[in-house]
Amino acid sequence: MTANPSILDLILSASIIVQLVMLLLLSASVLSWAIIVRKRRVLNEATLGSDDFETSFWSGGDLSAIYRDVTRGGQPAADMAGLFEAGFREFRRLSEQPGMSADQILEGVRRAMHVAQMREMDRLEESLSTLATIGSTSPYVGLFGTVWGIMNSFRGLGNVQSATLAAVAPGISEALIATAIGLFAAIPAVIAYNRYADKVSRLEVRYDSFIEEFFSVLQRQAHARSYPPSQPSPSPQGAASGRAR
Repeated sequence: MTANPSILDLILSASIIVQLVMLLLLSASVLSWAIIVRKRRVLNEATLGSDDFETSFWSGGDLSAIYRDVTRGGQPAADMAGLFEAGFREFRRLSEQPGMSADQILEGVRRAMHVAQMREMDRLEESLSTLATIGSTSPYVGLFGTVWGIMNSFRGLGNVQSATLAAVAPGISEALIATAIGLFAAIPAVIAYNRYADKVSRLEVRYDSFIEEFFSVLQRQAHARSYPPSQPSPSPQGAASGRAR
């Protein structure tokens, strides 16, 4: 080894266990960065898609026309548009069935939108647990490699007559690289996890709000179908019961 070994020299001269630890941590770092880049794109698309859909939805357009626009591509809609598609599709399907009351229609609509929301949240939360695992375990894996390397360095001192700093420094240096790589893998993963978990939570709140607002719109339409102008409107007690559902 040279008098001033480079980091690459220290890695190549490390024990096989320490090298395996470094390889594992580098692999975890590559995986975390791949997740970070992909998850950033997915969450940005979900946010922008929800913004665009909300603008279109609250512009006062016809619900059937919005539904046709959402389903025009033939692919299942994502983000907030997917919640709308699931709810309005179920609303139309149940409304066409004879004998369905307004409350039965609304119960089916709410269930369909919540199922769509759970699927969307599962898509948005995908791989976040992997980031959390990398962020929480990488420092300890790196510490294991460091402890192992230092232990081997001190064991090697038994074969020399005098223990000097020059004799033990290379072994300690190569061992400490494992801790540095562990932190290199952990810090971006922790930062990304906290940031993306916050974005997912904010999107979930937006989805909850949209479901309640859209449900109120469909609730008025469902009761209008059940009680046309020629028939007496529902009593206040019945209307309150419908809203409670």
